[in-house]
Amino acid sequence: MNDLLGYQGKTCVVTGAASGMGKATCELLIELGAEVYALDRNIVELPGSKAFLTCDLSSKQSIDEAFTAIPSHIDCFFGVAGLSGAKTDYWTTFTVNFIANKYITDTHLDKRMAAGGAIVYVTSTGGLMWEKWKREYVKIMDCATWDEMVAFMKRVSPRNGVGIMAYTLSKRAMNYYTTLKAVEYGSRGIRVNAVLPGSTDTGMKAEFEKMAGGADKLLKENGAIGRLATSREMADPIVYLGSDMASFVSGLMFIADMGHNGEKVLGLAKNQLDVPAALPLYNTKFFQKMLAKQAS
Repeated sequence: MNDLLGYQGKTCVVTGAASGMGKATCELLIELGAEVYALDRNIVELPGSKAFLTCDLSSKQSIDEAFTAIPSHIDCFFGVAGLSGAKTDYWTTFTVNFIANKYITDTHLDKRMAAGGAIVYVTSTGGLMWEKWKREYVKIMDCATWDEMVAFMKRVSPRNGVGIMAYTLSKRAMNYYTTLKAVEYGSRGIRVNAVLPGSTDTGMKAEFEKMAGGADKLLKENGAIGRLATSREMADPIVYLGSDMASFVSGLMFIADMGHNGEKVLGLAKNQLDVPAALPLYNTKFFQKMLAKQAS
């Protein structure tokens, strides 16, 4: 059989490699013959990987150290790691979900990728409506350094702001950033896409159940199928978008929610995402207690 996906011998970097979608992505890439550099703050054994690198995405120094152990040329990058915000503070959540991805791309990938390269970010269906609410985050796109982005984040919300609101804001920012980089890198032949997962059975399932208001409500975020996706069912589109089979696909928001967004478009389900994510009101003690209770 022909190597239709084209991963044989390619250098691929995956964040969030220790569990869930990230681990499933690594396993699939290894099966396809890629040379996989797996990054995570938690140690994991991935037989067949080129290297596992301990990396804390909330730390610029940790990211820089990890990339010193990665070859000078990178074919594909998969930014899978993320935090729900249910158990982490506002600053950490936003840093891992957005700042780390932008920093890695602007600082490390920009210099190491060439024509034929592919970047795939895992964002979220929770980041939909990003076009409408871009005024809340668009200025961070002009930040050139890690420190500038951190300063922006601190202006948006205090550290003790509710982490789940940082989740929504960061995922919207990532969807915008994906589109921005797809346009910017198009002339270089580098593709940039995003997978927006629906509800998935990963280690963070319990956190998302609480954020959704219960297990039954989380299930409804995957349309009428009545079950959560598996990590492999998300790894498949992630790997597809980075492959040769998607060679003319860039700037795509690949929604993988079994039609739930379609239900909202048709008016068959309520759209609870059409709200701002960075109102100062959310930082009042009343809202902090209310949202923290929902996520606890």
